[in-house]
Amino acid sequence: MSTQSEPVTQPPEVLARGPWALDQITARWQEEQFEPSAAHTEAADAAIRDLQDRGSPSHDGMAARLVNYREDQEGLAIELQPLRWALRLVSGDASLSVAALCVTRSSDGRWLAGRRAAWVSSWAGRWALGAGGAVDLGESPADTLVRELMEEWAVSPERVRGEALLRLPHQLVMFVGQAWLAEGAEEAVTPDHEHDAYAWWPRDIDEWPPEAGDILPRMARWLAE
Repeated sequence: MSTQSEPVTQPPEVLARGPWALDQITARWQEEQFEPSAAHTEAADAAIRDLQDRGSPSHDGMAARLVNYREDQEGLAIELQPLRWALRLVSGDASLSVAALCVTRSSDGRWLAGRRAAWVSSWAGRWALGAGGAVDLGESPADTLVRELMEEWAVSPERVRGEALLRLPHQLVMFVGQAWLAEGAEEAVTPDHEHDAYAWWPRDIDEWPPEAGDILPRMARWLAE
């Protein structure tokens, strides 16, 4: 599933900054579903039709919306509510839909990068780091990190931690984590159908290829601080 519906052209707002162990991240779900405006519903319907016209197998469903969060010495507590998945595709206002991004590294520090397939709803044809996707109904964003890594790359991390809670300019909320694979596990990486190419980029971010662009190196340097 998608991690964002639009390329990031402005810096995100940092709502909370870790790192946190996964057991320091808790999620509480409200029962009441988010009700969008009629205009947002119409825009979400149009976005789904556009995906279908592009041959995408993506389907609509339920996902998570950020209601509130609290960061303290015990960790990060997040309050969520159900909302329609397609609302994240509305241009300019994703209704605080929540996605998780699991930036993934080998045991020696290299970075897993994948080129997104042409039919996906976000970053189509562009390179991205690690694995990412929507937070499923009832799920903790911490668990989403590990699930998406298995679904997209068929591997489990040796260790993983939460890094930050961000709000992008178009009102998509990103829970960012960082995972490291066990020694030799990078050989087992197998991309899913959402990727048509992948590579292990060097540990030294200055040595990354031109297709990394500007956004991915900035993110990696921020995580490596």
